Amino acid sequence: MARYPLNLPKELKKEAEVWAEKQKVSLNQFIMWSVAEKVGELRQSLDDSDFPRVTYRRGAAGLPTPVIRGTGVRVQTVVIASQDWELSPPEIADEYSLTESQVSEALSFYKAHQIEIDNAIEREENLEAEHD
Repeated sequence: MARYPLNLPKELKKEAEVWAEKQKVSLNQFIMWSVAEKVGELRQSLDDSDFPRVTYRRGAAGLPTPVIRGTGVRVQTVVIASQDWELSPPEIADEYSLTESQVSEALSFYKAHQIEIDNAIEREENLEAEHD
């Protein structure tokens, strides 16, 4: 195990001590677990570096959903607009206040992650059918 000196703001240290006590572990153990959890979370990042304009966010159901970075527009929304509504990329860009390059990248992302997106679309369609 490697040693690492750590300077914490006083208030953060006090809060960490409270949480460590609640967990019945030492402050050192609590900090180690906290760092391990954060590193594990970062390791599991779903972002695909080939598509910098697409990122994941957790939806209402808690499932990670690919969205166009900086917008609330889901990739599956762009796919549905393209496939089901037969809108062109410029029309999709206009409809959702996107750039054509964002639309193009979302459609390329879909091609690379088609099974994932198709499953998400199917899940949503099934939920809608249950509520009709």
